[in-house]
Amino acid sequence: MPSGPPSGSATGRRRAKIDLRIAPAEETLSGLIGDGQEEQYDFAFIDADKTGYGIYFEECMKLARPGGLIAVDNTLWSGSVIDSSDQSADTIAIRAFNEKLQADRRIELSLVPIGDGLSLAMKHVEKS
Repeated sequence: MPSGPPSGSATGRRRAKIDLRIAPAEETLSGLIGDGQEEQYDFAFIDADKTGYGIYFEECMKLARPGGLIAVDNTLWSGSVIDSSDQSADTIAIRAFNEKLQADRRIELSLVPIGDGLSLAMKHVEKS
């Protein structure tokens, strides 16, 4: 039994679709952009190698529609991001990524302090 109204129903909304892809993230995201899917996605979830977060975020910004949400996991990294003695590559990358998000004027940002931290970035809707 369908879980929602069929496409083109009286609500005018499309049925939700999840497109799970398991492959190298940068390759997958670049392929979607190459296929002309820019600004076609409502939601993206980033939980990959931490040193690639900046690249993945930029690719997801191209794919997300205005008003779309990008969720990024592990942005508190078990508290390591505030431990100046932790100079591992992953921790340094997450610190830099968090600073980049905080300064990014293209998004509204919220950090949810659950688990290892979840950052939610909503892409601004351009005003005409």
